[in-house]
Amino acid sequence: MAQLPLIQTADRVLSQLQTRWKALLDPVIAEPLVGGSLLTGVVLASGANTINHKLGQTPVGWFLVDNNANVTVYRSQPFNDLTLTLTSSGAATVSLYVF
Repeated sequence: MAQLPLIQTADRVLSQLQTRWKALLDPVIAEPLVGGSLLTGVVLASGANTINHKLGQTPVGWFLVDNNANVTVYRSQPFNDLTLTLTSSGAATVSLYVF
């Protein structure tokens, strides 16, 4: 995953600060949840729905953020680097967070 870059400097204090910030921030940046994508207004029909997740990589997971209907939604195909296939028990418009 991404890491915070260090800027080369002759200033000892700034260099120490950068090293400390990097040690604190790199674990946060590396969390898959941080690099996710919020997809809003996704219209689901009853049955299988293929959605472009726009991550540019294979997702680790997903969850519903908003749902306008009382439906069951589950992943029905393995994760891949382009799409997410969700099966819905009925029509709904949802928001998803994919990470």
